[in-house]
Amino acid sequence: MDAADAQGGSLAIDLGSSNTVVAHQPATGGPPRLLNVPAYSHGDEPIIPTLLYCADDCATDHLNSPRQTCLVGRQVIEAGLLETMNQPPQPPAALYCQFKRSIGARPRCEQVERAERGGALFLEHLWQALPRQTPPERLVLTAPVDAFAGYRRWLLDHGGRLPVPELALVDEPTAAAIGSGLPPGSHVLVVDLGAGTSDLALVQIQGGEGQAQPVSQLLRFNGNDLARSSQHLRVARVVGKAGAAVGGRDLDQWIAAHMAPWTTGPLPEAWIRAAEKLKRQLSTDDQATVDVVGAEGGVTSWQLKRSALERLLQQQGFIRLLDNLLKQVASSARREGLDLSSLTAVLPVGGTSCLPLVRRWLEQRLPGVPCCARQPLTAVAYGALALTPNVQVRDVLSRGVALRYWDRRQQAYCWHPLYWAGQPWPTESPLQIRLAPAQANQPALELVLAEIGADLRREVVFVDGQPQLLEEQAPAASMNPWPAAFPPLPLPQQAQPGQDALLLAFSITDERHLHLQVKSLLHGKFGTELEGPLDLGPLR
Repeated sequence: MDAADAQGGSLAIDLGSSNTVVAHQPATGGPPRLLNVPAYSHGDEPIIPTLLYCADDCATDHLNSPRQTCLVGRQVIEAGLLETMNQPPQPPAALYCQFKRSIGARPRCEQVERAERGGALFLEHLWQALPRQTPPERLVLTAPVDAFAGYRRWLLDHGGRLPVPELALVDEPTAAAIGSGLPPGSHVLVVDLGAGTSDLALVQIQGGEGQAQPVSQLLRFNGNDLARSSQHLRVARVVGKAGAAVGGRDLDQWIAAHMAPWTTGPLPEAWIRAAEKLKRQLSTDDQATVDVVGAEGGVTSWQLKRSALERLLQQQGFIRLLDNLLKQVASSARREGLDLSSLTAVLPVGGTSCLPLVRRWLEQRLPGVPCCARQPLTAVAYGALALTPNVQVRDVLSRGVALRYWDRRQQAYCWHPLYWAGQPWPTESPLQIRLAPAQANQPALELVLAEIGADLRREVVFVDGQPQLLEEQAPAASMNPWPAAFPPLPLPQQAQPGQDALLLAFSITDERHLHLQVKSLLHGKFGTELEGPLDLGPLR
């Protein structure tokens, strides 16, 4: 389907590290179809390389500006500009590629700001390629699990600049589960192995008979308040999720370095693309061959067997990484009383998930669980199109939060967990805690919060230009200081030591903020509201 045929309806953009997929849902109904943008797509395939080259500073260009000095997708490859990736920049010209993994990252730095600028320009140019007569009525964007909060802020900031009446956001693994077409009530493990990230998410699909498939992570529609909608809210809930900024791009670099062991430092982009072709061939064949232009200009053939590739991935710790991600998801599932062996299905998504090594890993770790591998490259975009204005946001926290209290027996401060990592949000009902003074005539109680640290920290570092995985075990319940301090909570004068005096009701909002309502238990039968709701800040 060409972009010129996309009149009205809904548009979904699945922004990938290496490739981007655009899908369209007609306003009149009918099945969704991938959108082919002839100027940007890879030949006849409806896949757009996630590449942008700006000849001058076009960061201030607007959608209707006549000055267009950018090349997008296939245009960058055909112009031979991809090979300038590892060369010193020549301002004001700029090449933007592999920017997805830096979007929304913390701490903010020049690299993050550059990635977010390039991503915003890429989206704007995609939008410009659509017909102006009848533009889409709804734009649905996708976001990865890892670093979701920062990525979501970026999409909302820049997505709001696009002239579309309705804007929505969907978590990539959740959208993939929806796109798989599994029935309501199913528990699906989405294994999303993209070019820049590896995400595992256990999703419960909910909904009634005859209803459209539900999705999670719908944030808001411009001008459409879900809270006032009279339609029934449908929910897709993420039970547990884990992710790492390691993906197919890193595998390609490992392969290229393996094929050219004498090379140090950053590898030529042509070699990395050749390695990606080897990997793709080895998804179906036992042996693969590609021609590569060597450093001296001559052409050489790279040959690689599937067994050698699998040994390489084992040595680099890729399977160990997947095992650790699966353990985190399994831990969240156990807190919900769910065993992974009872899953409805496992859904592999992304090009790397097509590798036989990954499929065997799934069969070994999840024996007996059916594998739905019908659309590994398009499931996210098709699932995102299932968004409707009457879907409610339900996601899970990646970090927990705890409240400090005085333990009279131990005569020491201790921490009481309020919400653990894996807690769905927004919460349906408040979490209530009763507090009592520790001594007579105590005027107030301190309100001290902390973030519960992750059980496992993982990062990617580059050694001689090649990505390496590092792991570091952290304490099971390390406490990180809360970024904000709060005034003490006044106690009623008649409060006695050990007597319940205050009722604290915690909740998590649609914006993932922690709210607190405070009531006195010593005024009237049902208590008197003292404070609230107090916004205690965002959660992660």
